[in-house]
Amino acid sequence: MLKVTGLNAWYDRSHVVQNISFEVAAGEIVTLMGRNGAGKTTTLRSLMGLVAKRSGSVVFDGTECLAQPPHRRFHLGLAYVPEDRRIVPGLTVRENLQLGLIAGKNRHDTPRMIDWIAETFPRLKERLDQDGSSMSGGEQQMLAIARAMMARPKMILLDEPSEGIMPILVDEMFLLFSRLKEEGTTILLVEQNVELALSISDRAYILDQGEVVHSGTAAALLADRDIQEKYCAV
Repeated sequence: MLKVTGLNAWYDRSHVVQNISFEVAAGEIVTLMGRNGAGKTTTLRSLMGLVAKRSGSVVFDGTECLAQPPHRRFHLGLAYVPEDRRIVPGLTVRENLQLGLIAGKNRHDTPRMIDWIAETFPRLKERLDQDGSSMSGGEQQMLAIARAMMARPKMILLDEPSEGIMPILVDEMFLLFSRLKEEGTTILLVEQNVELALSISDRAYILDQGEVVHSGTAAALLADRDIQEKYCAV
């Protein structure tokens, strides 16, 4: 579903992502691992077209989209949930969800999509008329993911979904990711909780200083403490 070849990305003169290549097959959960500053978030932003200076090849579902603007990638079926969530204050949970349908293919079927999201995210079902920004961090993270899912994307990019969230909600969230995979959604995950991320993933790539330095099955990397200590320990 996603084939990245020789991807480079810069912020001003800083060469943050350096000639990386990786693939994600349809129906997989793949994790990008590495310490803070390794280039993981910049990689996701580059895939979504949010980094101005980039080169290489990004083929999503058969379409070369490196030069495509973010909204075009969204129409192709690629969704992105940033680390800072970006819940719109002053809008209810329902209204934040509706933002995910403004340009989506299901925009004319809002009630059905709201019902689907409410059943998939029970915590949100009880809070549809609550100001989205008044919820806990974990609930806001679920809202950000649910908003991205409103358009039924083929693939979702998740950046540090467990950051700053209480453990019980993190466990609930990762069970949700496994369920979304079972329903056919492909996931590319950036996550500092290595054990939890690998426990639900098929494969993983490790980044260090903007380069892919190791890759393998999630099971193999989960068992390799030396690799985790070398590249992923905070």
